[in-house]
Amino acid sequence: MAKFVGVSACIAGVAHTYMAAQNLKKYAKKNCDEMKVETQGAMGIENKLKPKDIEEADAVIFAVDTTVRDEERFEGKKILKIGTSEVVKDGAKAIAKAHELLDE
Repeated sequence: MAKFVGVSACIAGVAHTYMAAQNLKKYAKKNCDEMKVETQGAMGIENKLKPKDIEEADAVIFAVDTTVRDEERFEGKKILKIGTSEVVKDGAKAIAKAHELLDE
């Protein structure tokens, strides 16, 4: 079991932002991992990650097609950057890639 935090953000900040967040949570749960996801969409930042969540995370998943706001919060963490459409198409693969990052 791993603890992940993530940020999802697409260019338009609408559909893919939220679908990617849902898939990360869904496939992390199927893998018995913990996952908290902050969305940076058209509505601004929602479900903002707490500093403690980031600190306790084993790795960070950026499911993004644009720049992550306040990215400096994640300094020093292992970060997987992946496009939102890739996460929407195959959330299981995204979680598997995050686990590979932990083994590096």
